[in-house]
Amino acid sequence: MTEKLLALPKGTVVPDHLAIIPDGNRRWARARGLDPIEGHRAGAKRAMELIRAARNLGVHTTTFWGLSTENWRERNEKEVKWIMKIIGKIIDDNVDEANKDGARIVHLGRKERLPKTLIDKVNEAEDKTKNNTKFIFNIALDYGGQDEIVRAIQKMIKAKVRAGDVDIKLVDKYMDTADQPYPYPDLFIRTSGEQRTSGLLLWQSHYVETYWEDDHFPDFSPEKMREAILDYSRRRRRFGGNDAVEHLKFKPELTAKLELDWWRLSKVPEGTRFRDFVIAYLAEQYGISKKHAGAAAKYLIWALANGNKKDWKAATRHLKSFYKLIRDHIKLAFEPEIVASLKVKFWQNPEDEAARALYAEEYRISDFQAAKAAHLRVLAQKERTLALESGNETHWKRAQDYLQKHYKALKDRVA
Repeated sequence: MTEKLLALPKGTVVPDHLAIIPDGNRRWARARGLDPIEGHRAGAKRAMELIRAARNLGVHTTTFWGLSTENWRERNEKEVKWIMKIIGKIIDDNVDEANKDGARIVHLGRKERLPKTLIDKVNEAEDKTKNNTKFIFNIALDYGGQDEIVRAIQKMIKAKVRAGDVDIKLVDKYMDTADQPYPYPDLFIRTSGEQRTSGLLLWQSHYVETYWEDDHFPDFSPEKMREAILDYSRRRRRFGGNDAVEHLKFKPELTAKLELDWWRLSKVPEGTRFRDFVIAYLAEQYGISKKHAGAAAKYLIWALANGNKKDWKAATRHLKSFYKLIRDHIKLAFEPEIVASLKVKFWQNPEDEAARALYAEEYRISDFQAAKAAHLRVLAQKERTLALESGNETHWKRAQDYLQKHYKALKDRVA
């Protein structure tokens, strides 16, 4: 592997199979006043970087959709020829590296309609890497999800499979991913702001998680792919079953009132009365005993005091101890050091982006799922600031309303 290792936090759940729909090459080029071919070149360079990064991050199977069955009809002959040439270069550049990394290259889709020069490159790459098992790189060329299913049915008919013998496992054996250890993708990433899968691995993707990226593919860096994997890691995949997390049974209206009561005491967290409010709040929100809430409250109060003094290093240290205690009692999967750092960032800059990152990591939900709760929290914080500055009771009422909605949105996502 030639790329520098991208570190992931301890406990990150990495998808076994990552599928990428690299959309937006032409739009990227047009936005820069370039010929669309330059967009495809930039996309090819990015694809190689992402293939290496995926292996570095521990993804076993990576699928790239290079050319769909519809692309033959939608694009002019000159552009298609250039795309074929660029794809051929990706394959040429990847074979030796794939062998070095222990990666097998597999073509998904039809071959008979591809140019002979490209077919020869594909066949040679598949043959040279066929015995590799550490990784798989699927390249989908002249591929369509419905077309794959039709071809699988045709092969079953040709093999004279009896109707009574047809089940999911049998159908799997006739798909393009037939002999792969992870034929079903765990995560789909589509770039350029498009929010559809367009039939990629249609049979195999019934439980796939999706991640929509606004940037065009040439701008989708390995660091952004890392963020997508972290977002995936936070998702609790139920597969039609019940959620294993049951600790968040708090009442949103009670939790909001308890937090508002401590907000109204003082800007400086001192005194026994404040500690009592914090203990009651923690016991309610996290569903822990008053004894454990008391131990946690000590660290949280110290962190708040340091935060008021702008001693962010000390605040982070105490928050880390606080979150470690909370994690040990309620068995959430977050890393205390990461959550503590995100909490301090939110204290420093209480805006939507910081809040979303905090709640996504703390409660192990996706950025998308955390967005509503985060926005409501920010609105509550702003009303608190206005209330403290003006003493206007209306702002306190609004703050409580937003807090209650925040906790309801949070509970709706994770309870």
